Amino acid sequence: MKTDGSDKIRAAILGASGYTGAELVRLLARHPRVAMTVITADRSAGKSFGTVFPHLAHLGLPTLVKIEDADWDQADVVFCALPHGTTQEVIAGLTKRLKVVDLSADFRLFDVGTYAEWYGHEHKAPDLQKEAVYGLTELKREAVKAGRLIANPGCYPTSAQLPLIPLLEAGLIESVDIIIDAKSGVSGAGRAAKEANLYSEVTEGIHAYGVASHRHAPEIEQGLSEAAKSTVTVNFTPHLMPMSRGILSSIYVKLKGGAKADDLRDALVKRYAGEPFVRVVPAGSAPATRHVRGSNHCLMGVFADRVPGRHRVGDR
Repeated sequence: MKTDGSDKIRAAILGASGYTGAELVRLLARHPRVAMTVITADRSAGKSFGTVFPHLAHLGLPTLVKIEDADWDQADVVFCALPHGTTQEVIAGLTKRLKVVDLSADFRLFDVGTYAEWYGHEHKAPDLQKEAVYGLTELKREAVKAGRLIANPGCYPTSAQLPLIPLLEAGLIESVDIIIDAKSGVSGAGRAAKEANLYSEVTEGIHAYGVASHRHAPEIEQGLSEAAKSTVTVNFTPHLMPMSRGILSSIYVKLKGGAKADDLRDALVKRYAGEPFVRVVPAGSAPATRHVRGSNHCLMGVFADRVPGRHRVGDR
């Protein structure tokens, strides 16, 4: 990969004025091998990044520009933090030498027909979809390294697949009757003004949304089906919590082949040994969103249910 003459990779961030873009900038600013050279935000073009996010003003980043004014000669990799439905055409117009990491949902689903069904419009870059690599790094690291277009997983799918895929691959749990009860902070809905996300609507309460129809369901099932080598259908219900950030997913599974809770825990410990961002907490401990606040860490815990043959996998 071409760099700027030093050992740093030059990164362009598209859509940096949203929550996803801001978090990406915050994380990349701490990376010793990355220099952010192009940053776009169409509605804030011409402004400094510190004007939009004052807590990051000290980073000395380039002035925000519109996508059409971006100088791609100054970038080696492009991170797209644009809303779903807008990224496909943007990426299709980029030079092929650029590696792309798309943080929207536009390239996560392998089948373009499934994408059209769940996102309400036809896929605008089906040829690009064929080369997209699903970027759940801890489970697909080599494919991510080799791929040019990386589809960054969704938030709920990450919390569900990290614990469940190793257990399905190891044959420790049944591929049926998987229940995912997930709870998210409000920032997961994005920065755009929405009545349902107003403080007075969210505070002092909790509510389910996207019941039996959330767009992350097919993404979760895609990964689990690949791991199980058979079709997996899950019961997935997300809930909105009165907190800014974080996800807690309580996942209920049925054991297979005489497996015990310790077997599930041991399998997860083995699978994620050496991974910097994924950790299995000590037996008897339960992960909490406050334990990972401000980080990109994922904590997992395993508990035996009081009902024989049924267990819970707690995950952030």
